[in-house]
Amino acid sequence: MKNNRNRILLITHGAMIAALYTVMTYFVSAFDLASGAIQVRLSEALTILPAFTPAAIPGLFVGCIISNTLTGCAFFDIVFGSLATLLGAIGTYAVRKKHRILASLPPILANTLIVPFVLQYVYQFPGGIPYFMLTVGAGEIISCGILGQALYAALKPVDRIFRLDTV
Repeated sequence: MKNNRNRILLITHGAMIAALYTVMTYFVSAFDLASGAIQVRLSEALTILPAFTPAAIPGLFVGCIISNTLTGCAFFDIVFGSLATLLGAIGTYAVRKKHRILASLPPILANTLIVPFVLQYVYQFPGGIPYFMLTVGAGEIISCGILGQALYAALKPVDRIFRLDTV
């Protein structure tokens, strides 16, 4: 019985994270900040959540797929952009116990290394890979690094909301 309850809670946490990521991305896309060569996806701050719960990994991945689909991204952007978020989430989960600052690095690195190739080869934006690495990296530092760390600081005192054994 307890295993079923924990499984349901994990699925619910993941679904809520996916929905939150989608709503945040869709809202910010109205201001043209969620895509393009220069992008600051506020929803990427949520990539800190795997430091609290493994449910965030599929939640972020699914949220990114839905967001990229709803905002009209090209097929390869949906695939590779979502994979970048997935790799970043897995990386955050892997380093979660090392140091809180390290938890922001995997999504920053994954997106900085993957998304520029999508911008160059899928959208054929003017500029080069190094330029896109700079612009995407800067946006990821703002969203994952600064805002993600602020979210971490806000959630750490109440991290019990993610624990399965306290429900």
